[in-house]
Amino acid sequence: MPSLDWIGKKKVVNHHLEVPFRVLEKKYDFYAEGGEGLPLSPAGKPSFATPSPKGDTPLKTPENRIIHGDNLEALKSLLPEYEGRIDCIYIDPPYNTGNEGWVYNDNVNDPRIKKWLGEVVGKESEDFTRHDKWLCMIYPRLKLLQKLLSDKGAIFISIDDNEEANLKLVCDEIFGSGNFVANISWQRTYSMRNDVKGIASEVESVLVYSKNPCWQPNRLQRTEEMDSKYKNPDNDPKGAWRNIVASAPGAATHQGMVYAIQNPLTGDFAYPPQGRCWSLGQDQMLNAMNEWCNYELKDLHDIEKRAEMCGVSKDKVKKDVLAIVIKDDLETAKQKVLNILNNGVLPEFYFSKQGYGTLSRKAYLNSVSGRPVTNFWSFEECGHTDEASRLLKTLFDGKTVFDTPKPTRLIERILQIATEKDSIILDSFAGSGTTAHAVLNMNRKDGGRRRFILIEMMDYAETITAERVKRVIKNYEKEKQTDLFASNDAHEKEKRSPLGLSKSACYESFSFYELGEPLLINNLLNEKVDTQTIREYIWFTETGRKIPDETTKQVRGDGHAELVSASENQYFLGCNYGAAYWFYYEKEKATTLDIDFLSTIKGKYEQYIIYADICLIPQDLLQKSNIIFKKIPRDIKKF
Repeated sequence: MPSLDWIGKKKVVNHHLEVPFRVLEKKYDFYAEGGEGLPLSPAGKPSFATPSPKGDTPLKTPENRIIHGDNLEALKSLLPEYEGRIDCIYIDPPYNTGNEGWVYNDNVNDPRIKKWLGEVVGKESEDFTRHDKWLCMIYPRLKLLQKLLSDKGAIFISIDDNEEANLKLVCDEIFGSGNFVANISWQRTYSMRNDVKGIASEVESVLVYSKNPCWQPNRLQRTEEMDSKYKNPDNDPKGAWRNIVASAPGAATHQGMVYAIQNPLTGDFAYPPQGRCWSLGQDQMLNAMNEWCNYELKDLHDIEKRAEMCGVSKDKVKKDVLAIVIKDDLETAKQKVLNILNNGVLPEFYFSKQGYGTLSRKAYLNSVSGRPVTNFWSFEECGHTDEASRLLKTLFDGKTVFDTPKPTRLIERILQIATEKDSIILDSFAGSGTTAHAVLNMNRKDGGRRRFILIEMMDYAETITAERVKRVIKNYEKEKQTDLFASNDAHEKEKRSPLGLSKSACYESFSFYELGEPLLINNLLNEKVDTQTIREYIWFTETGRKIPDETTKQVRGDGHAELVSASENQYFLGCNYGAAYWFYYEKEKATTLDIDFLSTIKGKYEQYIIYADICLIPQDLLQKSNIIFKKIPRDIKKF
């Protein structure tokens, strides 16, 4: 497979492994009603129970996240909780056009990127071309995105001609060329200016890669024009239908499905077109033809004709394949067929042109799937740049706050084909927040519970990205309140909380985070990181779960649930499938796993995993007692 090389590549190929894991510091929660309402403790950590903005009923922590910070470090911070869990990734990275006049600097000369390049690549980065810089920037980010993508997930990357060819080769390397899905052309504009020089740019690309080669997009909703082709001229109780061919490709590999079927009106023998075979097995085809008159299987000794239809020589065609032949005399068969043609419902397989044409098949409207996805997305269906700019300007009271937003309809199309109702969507170049807007729109349309994670490194992460999401949520809540008070449906009102929030309020709210301290510094635990955050990290890396409450129902090894008290000692983390975990850590002193510590453990478990600085228990006793010692910080999993 061809690969792309550039100056600095060797320095960034594995750089994602060296990126420090930083904790995420929540700054506030934003709810559909009441705005920001999460008080922080003096240490800057959220209080245990999140009160509602009005101080009434506690609200569930929002399912959505907006993170302000370098997206490389932010992506690393998501790995413990989200590795392999993101179903759909959309990113709109810098196109590297060299334009520095926008709010969003669409190149790699931003001071932060230049500083990062100097630290990672070194002084030689000063001599890089802008393409070298761009590739150094995008490569480690794509490596982390690939890790976050779920087995059923796909990534969509907007790009233009400046870096499309380079991006395609890089994605082939990271995601695998076999996981390339499509290069979609999105019609970004609905009109061309007359003063454009050269060849006008009417489309942008969206490169699509999946985690696995078996990925298939969801089909789109059918259009009225497509459905209008289905009629019901014979009053078929199965509903509207249209005729399709009764054959399928693959004659050479399905030779047992290539044979003659006799026409009851003409007596002629019909074969599938050359290179094709009948679309069903012979027993099914015989049953289908028996709906017209009595048929039987019979040897016509037509091996030469069948070989011609299969496209093989006579000595290589399958032998002893029988034909479907009329059992009655032709006149009797003809009369039965005419009665059906004049008075009845046509069977699924029929000869067209009132019985004198080719063998056809009914395709029913109620059994066809949605519209296939193509690699051309028109502005009529997916929006255009002017539409996106006008919408954003409206949301911000007529102000132009961002010059290059994507239309929500473009992202909604991606969500339609790449997500289910409970999918997690990630956008690590969040810009003006279009992806979050599209997720909220989709959830409103189909009642979904999709969740979004946005990452934006620029300073407008709160003033534009998060502010847009706030305004969208507020507008939704105004509409819901209007509908609620206008409704006389008592059942609908019962579905609301005392605050007037729907039960899905956690999906129409978000938490805003800043990147915090690194967990490890020079392979030592950072003492600035509070112990509870470290405990949560340890538990999640061990179990893939959120740390349990003080007394939580845990799962035993036999599959049954039991209550496990975390109060047996202060270092206990929890129990997971029979294995119990302790994080014996003190910032001010070294901790020792010894007999005295073991005496504080009261519960009986199948296995004991204990983190400590030192272990004084002999190895044979550890094995006998089913104890696994993990040294701090050496054995703490690093992402």
